[in-house]
Amino acid sequence: MQVVGDRPREVCSACGTVFYQNPLPAAAALVLDIDRRVLLVKRKYAPNQGMWCLPIGFAEMGETIAEAALRELREETGLTGRVAQLIDADSWKSDFYGDLLVVTFEVEKVSGTETPGDDAEDVGYFAIDRLPALAFPSNEKAIRICGDLHEDEWAIHDSFHRLEEGAGAEMLSDSLVGFVGEHISYVARLWLADVRSSHSTIKYMRLDPELLLAECTTGLRLLGRWLEGEDTEEEMRSFYRKLGARRRCQGIEVHEMLSAVMLLKKHIWTYARSQGVWERPVDTYRVMELQSRFAVYFDKAVYHLTRGHAG
Repeated sequence: MQVVGDRPREVCSACGTVFYQNPLPAAAALVLDIDRRVLLVKRKYAPNQGMWCLPIGFAEMGETIAEAALRELREETGLTGRVAQLIDADSWKSDFYGDLLVVTFEVEKVSGTETPGDDAEDVGYFAIDRLPALAFPSNEKAIRICGDLHEDEWAIHDSFHRLEEGAGAEMLSDSLVGFVGEHISYVARLWLADVRSSHSTIKYMRLDPELLLAECTTGLRLLGRWLEGEDTEEEMRSFYRKLGARRRCQGIEVHEMLSAVMLLKKHIWTYARSQGVWERPVDTYRVMELQSRFAVYFDKAVYHLTRGHAG
């Protein structure tokens, strides 16, 4: 035994050949189904017989580590797959095998039927947040990392579907909703200054600014409550139809009235966008989703305003 480099190593006394001891490379495949469940196999043999793990095994000569992961997947579950991305490379010391280097890939299912094979006793999909006890800590780490990598993507997907279904609760943009109620006065005054100076709303110069400010404030409060999920349909209908009728009596034409609404929408959107943190795609989506919700509200407002204006 001699010190070579920074540690003692076995060295041949006759020829000086150094016998290096390296970790065994193992490859694991992490497959998610459409419901975001992870595919696990139940081990048929030691170590950790009867426990669940990712399809995993040692790399063979003549194959890449990614090819090893796909082969293990095929042998243990009957699936063929395609490597989507590298998830983790983890060093782990096993009492059974010694030092291991476990490389985990996320793999997309291409074909096949989930059937236990090789050294697998069973195969099944499990929710990431409800996993059985796993045989190898490297698998636990890789699954956790995979969930983190998909967190924003899944959050956007879920929020988008809730938006499509018209469910106002638990959307990503909810974190930005509070600004409407908190900054009504500021946004209303920005709008007032704009509507009294814009070439598209000239006749608004004749109207009482305090009354305009009060009307705008009421509309913003309705918007805030609507975004928070309150049922304000009847209040919106009543308020905007009366406002449309009032504008007709004041001699405000439809195009000016609608231009005033668009100016308000512009100021709300500009302020909301300024509150967003644009570091990740999910942040961009959060702000864009809020814009979509604004559009729904203002479509309703414009409809009732024009009906009220028409009498």
